[in-house]
Amino acid sequence: MAASAAADKADDSLYPIAVLIDELKNEDIQLRLNSIKKLSTIALALGEERTRTELIPFLTETIYDEDEVLLALAEQLGTFTSLVGGPEYAMYLIPPLESLATVEETVVRDKAVESLRIVAAQHSAADLEANVIPTLQTLVSGDWFTSRTSACALFSVCYPRVSLAVKAELRNNFRQLCQDDTPMVRRAAASKLGEFAEVVEVEFLKSDLIPLFVQLAQDDQDSVRLLAVEACVSIAQLLRQEDVEHLVMPTLRQCASDSSWRVRYMVAEKLTDLQKAVGPEITKTDLVPAFQYLLKDTEAEVRAAAATKVKEFCKNLGGTGDTTNQVSIIMTSILPYVKELVSDMNQHVKSALASDIMGLSPILGPHNTIEHLLPLFLIQLKDECPEVRLNIISNLDCVNEVIGINQLSQSLLPAIVELAEDTKWRVRLAIIEYMPALAGQLGQEFFDQKLRGLCMGWLNDHVYAIREAATLNMKKLVEKFGSAWAEQAIIPMILVMARNKNYLHRMTCLFCINVLAEVCGADISTKMLLPTVLLLAADPVANVRFNVAKTLQKITPFLEPSVVDSQVKPALDKLNGDADVDVKHFASEAIAGIAA
Repeated sequence: MAASAAADKADDSLYPIAVLIDELKNEDIQLRLNSIKKLSTIALALGEERTRTELIPFLTETIYDEDEVLLALAEQLGTFTSLVGGPEYAMYLIPPLESLATVEETVVRDKAVESLRIVAAQHSAADLEANVIPTLQTLVSGDWFTSRTSACALFSVCYPRVSLAVKAELRNNFRQLCQDDTPMVRRAAASKLGEFAEVVEVEFLKSDLIPLFVQLAQDDQDSVRLLAVEACVSIAQLLRQEDVEHLVMPTLRQCASDSSWRVRYMVAEKLTDLQKAVGPEITKTDLVPAFQYLLKDTEAEVRAAAATKVKEFCKNLGGTGDTTNQVSIIMTSILPYVKELVSDMNQHVKSALASDIMGLSPILGPHNTIEHLLPLFLIQLKDECPEVRLNIISNLDCVNEVIGINQLSQSLLPAIVELAEDTKWRVRLAIIEYMPALAGQLGQEFFDQKLRGLCMGWLNDHVYAIREAATLNMKKLVEKFGSAWAEQAIIPMILVMARNKNYLHRMTCLFCINVLAEVCGADISTKMLLPTVLLLAADPVANVRFNVAKTLQKITPFLEPSVVDSQVKPALDKLNGDADVDVKHFASEAIAGIAA
């Protein structure tokens, strides 16, 4: 009896792995995937020892599957250290992850390497040398480039905790990968060079890694050279100023004028990071001229990338607190190039600059903003590309803070008004969309004086899309300025439209009421908006009457409950008996909607 119970117990303990084996062999990929995703539950059921001795070997043997299943497995194994018994048993996870790190599919390899890094970090120093370093060296000397690319990511995790002899070996291994015949391997090494540089001692950084950096920055593949630019940021941060000048800058100068636009693009992308890494002196002597070249590069993508860095680059020039010198460098060395970009041939370049140029205003101060920047903003506000104009309008607040609303309105407002009345309806539409933001920047008083009339005018536009956008604009303005402002400033002007001879204007009035009831609250909706809706219930145009039914249904939740019974329902009942089929349909829908 006891023997039978023991056998049952053994069978029970085998059951999870039996199910897993069945599911992992199933033809249905979804079942295999689900099984992998439940691995931690199965490991818990098996216990730590059986997970080490049965589950992990089984998984290692069956690593021939769909990429989706392998990806899930690579991810799961990164969380398995506690399930195999903690850090002292973490070495059991290395073999399956090593196999996954050599597969063909990039996303699987990347995930396996990510998990290998996690598991390697959990090893003790002795276990790291005994188990992870041999794996790393196997990957480094692998026949397939896939294993060698995966190896590149493991150096920075292993290096800090191994003996001096192993460190020397790792530096040699890394050099081997940087000089590999396969471009993909050199690319992987270049992408991890900065990370590796951060853990290598400074003496070896200078003697071993900088020559590799120089080599990679001169590689015949531009995809390798551009990754060397990224490493440059990490390396420059680790060296003293004179070493940066001597060891890094010659290579960086060469990258800034590289024959491939992709490399120059990467320099433009990383320029402000480089600026922080190399310090103010080298920035003045080297990076300012480099920035000038990038701003007038022959490739539009490079100019656009440089244009997005204008504000930050100029801001960082004042890193030492020397604002006089900062303004002088900007005015003499950068602004002339920025002026040229304002009328660039490429709209992406102009658009990139427009989203960034306003940020120069706080740095240059009121006088320079009025004299030098405002003329540029005006040119951009009149640009034929809508995105350029919008990027200027959406960033007006930082200029407003520097020169004040009066100066801003005298200079730029006429241009904004001109756009608001543009003959192209898409331009008008774009301005409407920015009006709430603009109103917030300019303040209520200024808006009432200068822009409210424009917003009301859009409600009567001959293009439906403009009228629709104008009603939503009203809602956003009320959200900004409050319902008391709405009651005084705009609702009376909207309600007047209910008496307009053109039925389209009467419809627009209803559309405004639809959106305003939500933001104005029950009191204003009941006292001011509802009477106008009820008035339009007797409109001679059927289109208006069925929109009344829709509006009554929409605004009911925002009305006082007593009014719904005494005024809304009777009006809908009357519309439900209308001669027009559509009016009856929408009235009955509204009655049902309110009842629900």
